[in-house]
Amino acid sequence: MKIAGIIPARYDSSRFPGKPLVEIQGKPMIIHTMENAASSPILAKVIVATDDERIKTTVEKYGGNCMLTSKSLKSGTARCAAVLKQLNEPFDAVINIQGDEPFIHQEHIKAVGDLLENHAEIATLAKKITADKELQNPNVVKVVINNLGKTLYFSRHPIPYIRNRSTENSWQNYTFYKHIGLYGYQAKVLKNIVNLPLSDLEEAEKLEQLRWLDYNYTIYAGITSEESFGIDTPEDIKELEKFLNHS
Repeated sequence: MKIAGIIPARYDSSRFPGKPLVEIQGKPMIIHTMENAASSPILAKVIVATDDERIKTTVEKYGGNCMLTSKSLKSGTARCAAVLKQLNEPFDAVINIQGDEPFIHQEHIKAVGDLLENHAEIATLAKKITADKELQNPNVVKVVINNLGKTLYFSRHPIPYIRNRSTENSWQNYTFYKHIGLYGYQAKVLKNIVNLPLSDLEEAEKLEQLRWLDYNYTIYAGITSEESFGIDTPEDIKELEKFLNHS
């Protein structure tokens, strides 16, 4: 299977403008992400998908591949589809790598690739929740997975609800999973899902993966024990430094 790794990277983030170009350990964040992704043996090619010339210039300065995509695109998935359409060579699948996760684990990329190799339409990852603050945080997306590895639902709310038990520290009495935002798509599936109308579930939770479930696409989730660390705000840079110092 020939897999492309595509890294969507927007410049205009409302909470952190210019985020992809912020320096971490003396190098722009997007370059850390690109180089870590490029070291994965399962990816035939790695491309940064951006809407900004500054990011494109920086990526190319470091020898990377970059394609400009329209500023009107609403999601990383849409940017991945736009790049796939522009590529002159055929790919069987695409892995959407978050540009704000500069130290993405090779194990994460391989796990998603393995699911695609086993014919998953869409693949992603989940990790066991180990703290109440994660379970109760609406910015930490929770996912329910069945015994076959298929995802049943994603929510910002703790799911499932544990009846007749206190909600405090309920993670100690039941295995809850948080979603790791790394996606893999079969190429033909990616081309189709970006044309789906918005669904009511997606509108309610503001989670695009609910649209795919709503339209009967199957999402498989691999379970990982490796933590991921995304950068959403300038304060997260300080937290990342602490994370790196203890990893």
